[in-house]
Amino acid sequence: MPNTPTQSPRVGLFVTCLVDLFRPNVGFAAIKLLEQAGCQVEVPTEQTCCGQPAYNNGDLANSRAIAKQVIETFDEFDYIVAPSGSCAGMLKQHYPQLLSDDIQWQTKAKAFANRCYELVSFLTDVCQMTTVQAQFKKTITYHDSCSGLRELGIKAQPRQLLNSVQSLKLIEMKETEVCCGFGGTFCMKYPDISVRMVSDKVANIDDTKAEVVVGGDMGCLLNIAGYLKRQNSPVKVYHIAEVLAEMTTVPAIGE
Repeated sequence: MPNTPTQSPRVGLFVTCLVDLFRPNVGFAAIKLLEQAGCQVEVPTEQTCCGQPAYNNGDLANSRAIAKQVIETFDEFDYIVAPSGSCAGMLKQHYPQLLSDDIQWQTKAKAFANRCYELVSFLTDVCQMTTVQAQFKKTITYHDSCSGLRELGIKAQPRQLLNSVQSLKLIEMKETEVCCGFGGTFCMKYPDISVRMVSDKVANIDDTKAEVVVGGDMGCLLNIAGYLKRQNSPVKVYHIAEVLAEMTTVPAIGE
């Protein structure tokens, strides 16, 4: 149960595999933003993958085992926050379904899911953050990731905070809500379709003439960055947390 308004909410940061392995800077940026919002942030070392790859490929036994471990690991926190729409969607939307065959665990999963949020949604919808103290002297375009948009309703929240960043200019691309072609293991099962989808996405990015593409899901950003690099594009890729926390002095994603 959340703390009273006079107390700082205790937040467990669900780092995600891709952030941990490929972009730790996103995790540090998330901590900075959460602390600016008045939260007490902790990163449980026992956390693992959310189980989404196994779940999407029909391995329900291992998915259930992972879900139970994650629920127990974050049991003591007021909120669980992830800098990823796909992982947050797994925790919030799919855990209760996954554990529906066990009443006790389904009850735990529902209580857990009610405390789970994607980072930007948590900052705006729960912490009521409307602006950030950051500067980014670039023109950017924003990619809406499928899970964040369709499972969690994240659309206006990132734009609200990005528009508060000093010197930043946001240019919307065409078909910003269309999938980039990553889709977890989809890109491995259907590589030709995946490549066509990301090529269309990059074409829309190029049409904006933006210097930077920003998003809230590392899977999408790695996919887009990889294609941009293969095309020798000068467009840089950053996670939204890095821009909002003014932590873009590191090389862009994929460099």
